[in-house]
Amino acid sequence: MIVVANELHIPCYLYFPSPATFLGFMLHLPILDTQLTTELSELDTELIIPGFVNPISPSLLPSIALEKEGYSWFLYHGRKYFETVGIVINTFHDLEPYALNSVSTSQVPPIYPIGPILDLVGPAQWHPDQANHERIMKWLDDQPPSTVVFLSFGSHGCLSESQVREIAFGLELAGVRFVWVLREQPKDQFSLPNDYTNFEKILPNGFLERTAGIGLVCGWVSQVQILSHKAIGGFISHCGWNSILESLWHGIPIATWPVYAEQQLNAFEMVKELGLAIEIRLDYREGSDLVSAKEVEGAIKCLMNYDDEVRQKVKEMSKKCRVAKMENGSSYASLGALIEKLVNS
Repeated sequence: MIVVANELHIPCYLYFPSPATFLGFMLHLPILDTQLTTELSELDTELIIPGFVNPISPSLLPSIALEKEGYSWFLYHGRKYFETVGIVINTFHDLEPYALNSVSTSQVPPIYPIGPILDLVGPAQWHPDQANHERIMKWLDDQPPSTVVFLSFGSHGCLSESQVREIAFGLELAGVRFVWVLREQPKDQFSLPNDYTNFEKILPNGFLERTAGIGLVCGWVSQVQILSHKAIGGFISHCGWNSILESLWHGIPIATWPVYAEQQLNAFEMVKELGLAIEIRLDYREGSDLVSAKEVEGAIKCLMNYDDEVRQKVKEMSKKCRVAKMENGSSYASLGALIEKLVNS
């Protein structure tokens, strides 16, 4: 679309739905490409990427960027970003001040952080199984405030049978209330995960019976509505950027379990850069070593610690999310500047 817009001499703005740190990686890649003496996947040194305070291990980069064809795709688009007249990004200044300041150089098109952009009342509330949704919400209504941990790995996220069993054992060891979104692995690389028709075929024998009083295992749910419920006290997440923003908006601390795309970088930023999440793994890849039941147990107990510093920081950031979008807030002002630019173009 950038190419078409430029050919027609139409001002082109890029909407970037990921964090400013990942934008920094995309914009830096054309420079990094001139410096590399080996394949990105073969690097054994850490990278300095604008937007990140700390050096980045190549193992945190998206898997596809470490493949030759995928690397070329990222490089091509990173170069094209410089041909736009502005970059609209789903973040806000109080969340990523260092990243936004680092990326906003004279060589880069103007950046307009107008987030958090969240679907709190629209299609994200759709329920394919209304009866199941009502069952889950009724169960949550009966739980004490901030006592339930929510586990969800995104619309594309699913885990191996061995990993599912470790999570199940970890939940039992932790002994906390939970809602666990568990989805079946797709039949092929072009399909999306499906809901299980029978959870017993994937879970340890007797797990559903032993946890019947404290937990629910379910298929797809409206994540926004679950996170907004008063009973939720923690979120084990794949660290998709929308999920992170939703969790921060509702003041729910995250334990990081990235699965695909740029999620490893997102997890690194949340834990190491911002101190807004608890680490389970930063560089988890499906097919790598398993996250053990003891790790799951420890992470859940840490996540549900009401006096934890991370929880307090997340609560403060939740307030800043709202302030950013209010009149005189940073995102409000940035959106106003963008509208003025568009009107006068």
